[in-house]
Amino acid sequence: MTRIAVLGANGRIARIAEDMLLAHDDIELALFIHTENELGADIKNNPRVTLVKGDAKNPDDVLAAIKGADEVYANLAPGRDGSADIVPMAKAVVSMMDKAGIKRLIWISSLGIYGEVPGEFGAWNAKVLGDYLINYRKAADVVEASDLDYTIIRPAWLTDKDEIDFEITEKGELFKGTEVSRKSVASEVVELLLNPSEEVRASIGLDKPGTEGDKPEWMLSNSTEHLSE
Repeated sequence: MTRIAVLGANGRIARIAEDMLLAHDDIELALFIHTENELGADIKNNPRVTLVKGDAKNPDDVLAAIKGADEVYANLAPGRDGSADIVPMAKAVVSMMDKAGIKRLIWISSLGIYGEVPGEFGAWNAKVLGDYLINYRKAADVVEASDLDYTIIRPAWLTDKDEIDFEITEKGELFKGTEVSRKSVASEVVELLLNPSEEVRASIGLDKPGTEGDKPEWMLSNSTEHLSE
């Protein structure tokens, strides 16, 4: 059995990834949550699932969630009130993974943290997200300065389209499209967890091919909702 700890397991990308992972009979999940209300009964009642409640800024809580895991998938996000919680979360995850002797980490971030989004879309994205990008960059810096076998994923603006359709850009390359489906991001998360030697110590951008433009075709009701993974 491979045991995977999912931090931020209530997130929408995470819930899709959890279903995909549990389709494999040799996977066990430790799901780290604040509340289990958003998890379906099929997840909560699965014998290969363990629920752990806690605060991702608290190192002891993080350690309790990841202890015994082979890999960690961090689907964390800052508070809806704009608080910069993601940086202490990154510090807690890195330090407790070191303490637990776990090397493989999948870390969800955001497009634009390196100033890699070009043109009008990049300017719009930076203006809308503001301090979120600054804090996500600081968190990514914490991960990249670690000795972990990390992969940072930087999705474009997220949709709920029932599709897996994406392209990858590496760190140092310009970002391409404006949107990508949550299902696409989840599928890449699962691919990397099942094949942990891929994209090690890499930061990859994910977007849907052919969606280039000055803005996404649609607008979220909450302009920062795409960070609530």
